Amino acid sequence: MSDRFFDNWTTQLRKGLLEMCMLNAMSTGPVYGYDIARQLRDIEGLVTSEGTVYPILSRFKRAGLVQARLEESAEGPARKYYELTESGREVLDRMRAMWALIVAGVQNMQAEGRGRGGDRR
Repeated sequence: MSDRFFDNWTTQLRKGLLEMCMLNAMSTGPVYGYDIARQLRDIEGLVTSEGTVYPILSRFKRAGLVQARLEESAEGPARKYYELTESGREVLDRMRAMWALIVAGVQNMQAEGRGRGGDRR
């Protein structure tokens, strides 16, 4: 596989996973943008930054998936907290279900491939 092809493939894979991970980060309650970015940085291979997170949060807000509110902070300026809306929870549930189907299907294909003599190139 060429480096260019692989780089494009990983970019496309990361885009969808990033959105699901961001919604997951908000699934347990309100969280501020910097904390979402920090959580995402801890996922090896995802490769993201605050510059990626905030535009997606804005898009989520426009789509009605999240709501935002400012909250004063004793540690500095007010923080904007993001929280899933009911619509956002529904989308996340659908994403999780689709992800589970995909993972199971891929794992099944890998198991079948190993049973038939391994990797066929």
